[in-house]
Amino acid sequence: MTEETPGFEEKPDVPSGATSDDAAASAESSEKEGPAAPAGDAAAKIAGLTAQLDQVRMALNERTADLQRLQAEYQNYRRRVERDRITVKEIATASLLTELLPVLDDIGRARDHGELVGGFKSVAESLETAAAKMGLQQFGKEGEPFDPTIHEALMHSYAPDVTETTCVAVLQPGYRIGERTIRPARVAVAEPQPGAAPAGPAAAKDETANDEESGGPEEGA
Repeated sequence: MTEETPGFEEKPDVPSGATSDDAAASAESSEKEGPAAPAGDAAAKIAGLTAQLDQVRMALNERTADLQRLQAEYQNYRRRVERDRITVKEIATASLLTELLPVLDDIGRARDHGELVGGFKSVAESLETAAAKMGLQQFGKEGEPFDPTIHEALMHSYAPDVTETTCVAVLQPGYRIGERTIRPARVAVAEPQPGAAPAGPAAAKDETANDEESGGPEEGA
């Protein structure tokens, strides 16, 4: 039997080359370290962060949709303002030119009677040029078919040389701005004679048919 040496105490294993202070620090850190954190806590923390991220994404989507809606409303507002501005300008221009129509009528009558001479002629032509630059267009000519949407018939008669209701005289020219008529052309119209035979190719065709039915024209003796 071996005899135990009195006073000998077992010490923890110390790596070779390590001092006693290192051994003491290692033992102290081992005592302070507790058991490892359970994996469930980490999973719960990740789940919480994921939920927060989803909330942030939802809020971002809502703000983005609000911004897009505001942008669309602003674009519609700009288009509406621009459309209203053009409409107001057209109305103001039409109102101004409507007031000038009697003056233009006087200029036209003076031109027809050969009275548009001298300085008056220069002023009249400058006024007509300015009105044309503002978009004023004159219409209405003799011989054109009558159109109740742009003509106003002040006189009516019958004529043998027309095949449809026709403007035979322009009493006052009409005026328009673009597609908007600000005054119809005031005209005298003529209609075909009631019961008159139609003229033109249709009448010639009817005469040929009558000749064929009667056996053709009579030959001389």
